[in-house]
Amino acid sequence: MGKRSKVVAEEVNIKVSDYMTTRLITFTPDESIMDVMQKLIKYRISGAPVVNENYELLGVISEGDCIKHISDSRYHNLPMLNATVGQNMAIDVETIDGNMNVLDAARFFIERKHRRFPIVENGKLVGQISQMDVIKAALKLKGATWK
Repeated sequence: MGKRSKVVAEEVNIKVSDYMTTRLITFTPDESIMDVMQKLIKYRISGAPVVNENYELLGVISEGDCIKHISDSRYHNLPMLNATVGQNMAIDVETIDGNMNVLDAARFFIERKHRRFPIVENGKLVGQISQMDVIKAALKLKGATWK
C-alpha cells in the first residue's frame, strides 16, 4: 500500500491592520448634519467616525443616524439646518483590535450587526475595517485555511 501524504493547512495570521482602511472620511462633532448627508452621498459611504482635533474617536455617524434625525425633525416640525453631528452621532462605539485575525473579525460583524468597526491605537483613530475588507481577506486566502 502506498504512502498517503497528509496535507497540513498552514496557519495564516492576516491581521485586521493588514486590511483596514487608513485613509478615512471623518467628521467632527460641530459639523452640520446636512454636510454629513452630502458627504455620505458624495463619497458613497454609509457612515464615518467622529473625531476631535487630536484624532481621538468620539463616536460614529451613519446614514441611519441621519434618517432618524430626518424623521424626528419632520415629526416635531423642526428645521434641520442647525443640527450637528455631536447631537446625532452614536457615542457607544465598539472598536476592534488591529492585531485581531481578520477572519475572527467576521464573527464580530455577525454578532454585533455593524457595517464597520474603528481601530484605535494609543487613544487615536488609526483605521477602520468593513465587511468588504473581511471579504477581500477571505478571497486572498481562497478558503484554503480558516485558522
